[in-house]
Amino acid sequence: MSMNKTLKKTKMSKILEHITNKPYFVKGSFVLYNENSLEILAQLPDNSVDMVFADPPYNLSNGGFTVHAGRMVSVNKGEWDKSKGFRDDYEFHYKWLEACKRVLKPEGSLWVSGTYHSIYQCGHALQALGYHILNDISWFKPNASPNLSCRFFTASHETLIWARKDKKAKHTFNYDLMKNGLWPEDFLKKEGLQMRSVWSILTPRKSEKKFGKHPTQKPIDLLKRIVLASTKEGDVVLDPFTGSSTTGIAAAAFKRKFVGIDMEKKYLDLSIKRYNEINSLIKELNTVHPKAKTDKQVKTLANELAIKQAELFK
Repeated sequence: MSMNKTLKKTKMSKILEHITNKPYFVKGSFVLYNENSLEILAQLPDNSVDMVFADPPYNLSNGGFTVHAGRMVSVNKGEWDKSKGFRDDYEFHYKWLEACKRVLKPEGSLWVSGTYHSIYQCGHALQALGYHILNDISWFKPNASPNLSCRFFTASHETLIWARKDKKAKHTFNYDLMKNGLWPEDFLKKEGLQMRSVWSILTPRKSEKKFGKHPTQKPIDLLKRIVLASTKEGDVVLDPFTGSSTTGIAAAAFKRKFVGIDMEKKYLDLSIKRYNEINSLIKELNTVHPKAKTDKQVKTLANELAIKQAELFK
């Protein structure tokens, strides 16, 4: 019952009250744990989470090199990103995906991001566990790093798989927002047309790394879209490999509850700084114009959210 002292008796506290581990950070409905994700997931109630976004280790730290800011740098990210062999890597993905499925609501959905080093194992495990795959998204990076060896095509995309827990349940998909919202960061998205499964989004901007960076940090524009596409206000979003918590920042900005888990304190400290900044911006925005509504702003939910996006993330 450790959460009772830090959270009021709310939907969020009821979900977390069975966790015996002390949170690393709690503020409002934004909660971080410095633990192994399997340990925390095992203590969450069945059918309690609305959406999971996971960016698991890619297992590509193999001693190679890439280019960053015009310089040759090692691809090694840490022991957590080293492959332990095909069988062990697959078992790892199967276990965390199995744990996430138990805590997801029947209509809940899961997103998993990866490169070819990991995404096919995740896709196989998703199907083996009975998830219903909804889409695979190609996230195209217009500013991807060049290939040094000149013996392969330059890797300029990552794949995201979007899946629902229960094939017969009705998942959340905010279709009108995806179709009619303003998405200026993506030159492939045409105004007023359906959003397609190839997204052009730049890698994290310099402003997103002002407090430091995670080696596999995702851009806020990517997580903003995912959160707005597949959740509603008040939903519980969980990230079992939260890193610098881009998922949590997007969740907090758009009034979702967030649970993030990571084993590296330095990245959770970075998450806290990022959360405090976005929380201050939200308060400032609400103070200046809590219900700023011109005729143009309130024509559709899509336009209203698009204005908030621009103000929060510019």
